[in-house]
Amino acid sequence: MESFLSYIESNALIVSASILIVAYFFIATEKIPKVTVALVGASLTLLLGLLGQNAKVDGELNPYYFINYVDFNVIFLLVSMMIIVSIATRSGMFNWVANEMLIRTKGHPKTSLCCLALFTAIASAFLDNVTTVILVMPVTFAIAKELDLNPVPFLITEILASNIGGTATLIGDPPNIIIGSAAGLSFMDFINELTGIVAIILVVVIIIMTLWFKKSLKTTKDKMEKIALMDNSRTIKDKGLMFRSLIVLCLVIAGFVTHDITHIQTCVCAMAGASILLLFEKPSDILTDVEWSTIFFFIGLFVIIGGFEKAGGIELMAKWLIDVTHGSQALASMFILWGSGILSGIIDNIPYTATMSPMIHEIAIAKGAEFAVPMWWCLSLGACLGGNMTIIGAAANVIVSETSAANGHQIKFMEYLKYGVVVTIVSLTLSSIYIWFRFLV
Repeated sequence: MESFLSYIESNALIVSASILIVAYFFIATEKIPKVTVALVGASLTLLLGLLGQNAKVDGELNPYYFINYVDFNVIFLLVSMMIIVSIATRSGMFNWVANEMLIRTKGHPKTSLCCLALFTAIASAFLDNVTTVILVMPVTFAIAKELDLNPVPFLITEILASNIGGTATLIGDPPNIIIGSAAGLSFMDFINELTGIVAIILVVVIIIMTLWFKKSLKTTKDKMEKIALMDNSRTIKDKGLMFRSLIVLCLVIAGFVTHDITHIQTCVCAMAGASILLLFEKPSDILTDVEWSTIFFFIGLFVIIGGFEKAGGIELMAKWLIDVTHGSQALASMFILWGSGILSGIIDNIPYTATMSPMIHEIAIAKGAEFAVPMWWCLSLGACLGGNMTIIGAAANVIVSETSAANGHQIKFMEYLKYGVVVTIVSLTLSSIYIWFRFLV
């Protein structure tokens, strides 16, 4: 047994990479539920000793304790926002928003898709994109139901818009928070450097998706006329609950936006909001609406990736990206942009960004801060936009996929991939042009 564990320890990189690859294979083929694959992979990671099972070793805190690799900010944020949205939905407020949007767009499916995408992108720039998709999905399902359309085209477009919009600001996506801290970049630095190119990418992607889904975005004139004239005055079922929910939502969002001032984590703001709303509800009824399979999928995936990270896999890939550039600023920037984009579609972009940031910081020390400036923005654009490539490339993607499946509309891995790859290539190409003319010419 000891010799076996010694063998695993000496070949930790190969073993952890194998677990990760096999897990992604089964997730992609969808022969086994994603949550089962993630938990089996996490169990193997722990049983083989790739991560520690004890919080302390010889009285000292164990840095490789598997819990350290689970991002509970994400976990508690997800659970809390699911609770808030579940309670708020019962008031009828999301149906009211959906009806208002349908009335103002006169029920035109293409216009509705564009409006939902713009709303999702703008909201994702100031909120966590996971929070945004959790908020916008009930509206989407209501709109699709009224128009008698498949919600999948709307949901896929919202996934893409959420990751694109989240790229625009410091607080829009977790990788940007990591980059901002490592590079000393402020909220306005992100606004000044990224908002313009993100807006261009968003418009191009919305046009692409509208054209791509045009055959699916058709409804009858009768439904459109009926929707344009619908009475939305009685949609709200419980005004007291609506006001409570709105107040809590506004306070939670304010907490997210003012994070740099208050230093209160997003999960804490969300938990506080969920707790307040639960004071007026029966918790057992509300907690049944939480997508627990999604939560445990995240936990399992965090552990699997943690084993790969601890074995040095992510660091090895990051070093390779730097070494092959041979000291060229332009080549290094393009490698980081495209390498980050591709890798972030396959592995979680948070540990990847956390590994790449100190690497770029070292380049800044060796070559000068100005030399590394475009690399920081390439890392941000690549890591955030690359999340669009696969259905597991970003947290928002998984949330939408799981919720859609729970509502009877499965978004298959390979089905999403054809959209994700095209949008990622277009996004990274536009980003490359921007970086080249902004920093490298």
